[in-house]
Amino acid sequence: MNKLAVISIIVENGEMVEKINALLHENAAMILGRMGLPCRDRNLSVISVAMDAPEETINALCEAVGALPGVRTKSIVAA
Repeated sequence: MNKLAVISIIVENGEMVEKINALLHENAAMILGRMGLPCRDRNLSVISVAMDAPEETINALCEAVGALPGVRTKSIVAA
């Protein structure tokens, strides 16, 4: 059963953006929307991803992105 979720991503290592985009592209069919905000004064970016997917897929994506150096993630899944 699919769940509705939001994944928040903080990117402190700009070199990881291409890898993050590749992981998101692999899950594009389940992504409802995405917003990216560059915070140039802090030298980081914030990405918010809304998904409609099985909870295992949401968790796997969150873990894969969060395993990249200089990238932190947190997910919220609707009940």
